[in-house]
Amino acid sequence: MSPQQDIARARAIAPEVLDRPIAQAWGVRLLWALSIAFVIWLALNVQVAPEAFGKGIANLGRFFGAMANPNPGIAGQRIFEALIATFAMAFIATIVACALALPLGLICARTVLKQPFLHFVLRRFLDIFRAIPALVWALILVTALGLGPLPGVLALILADIPNLAKLFAEAIENVDDRQRESVRATGAGEGLSLRFGVAPQVLPVIASQSLFCLEGNFRNAAVLGIVGAGGIGLELEQRLMIFAFDQVAYILIIYIICVMVLDFLSSALRRRLTQ
Repeated sequence: MSPQQDIARARAIAPEVLDRPIAQAWGVRLLWALSIAFVIWLALNVQVAPEAFGKGIANLGRFFGAMANPNPGIAGQRIFEALIATFAMAFIATIVACALALPLGLICARTVLKQPFLHFVLRRFLDIFRAIPALVWALILVTALGLGPLPGVLALILADIPNLAKLFAEAIENVDDRQRESVRATGAGEGLSLRFGVAPQVLPVIASQSLFCLEGNFRNAAVLGIVGAGGIGLELEQRLMIFAFDQVAYILIIYIICVMVLDFLSSALRRRLTQ
């Protein structure tokens, strides 16, 4: 079959593809041109330029050169204690946030709270707090409470509660309601139907989400330490201020190893819970 016959056959099957109106074709081209121009404008707005990359790469070269010999200096024990404090911050924040988010997620689930107006108000309430990141909470709480791990823990809790509550609510909404109805058929009340009809289905999902939250909190705790919320981030920030890049390299290597170990253990636990 010749190419002309192939084109004719294709035109007979889908004429709107081959015989596109000129206005539509130019409209698509215009849309692409505007999209590209918009992306370029955004890049220029945040100063993404070749000269900035060149300068940054040169600075990174000097930075990594100074990090060629990782060394804890005289603060090896202090760095280790800061890592323990960072994990403690993440663990306590995750436990408290999960405990407070679970009842919130329960009442925010459509299958539990069957009042559309209240459900809408609660979900929007969570959205307001979900819009505030942990770093902003940390800046506010460090100003109010002073330096130390306590503002970091509270910042993680306040940032985690609305996120976990939303995840828990969606997990509860997606359960198989037939199990709950079968428990009700035995004469059980609302509490027992949730305990035996909903909880066995959602607990593995909730546990998995909580472990994932713990991973994120351990990483976020280091960032919060940079603004004065204690932990390994504070140690890192202090050494960056005095250009002790050998100690910065040591802290980063130890911290990356800890994150990898935590992620591995958490992933293994999540796989066991969801099997």
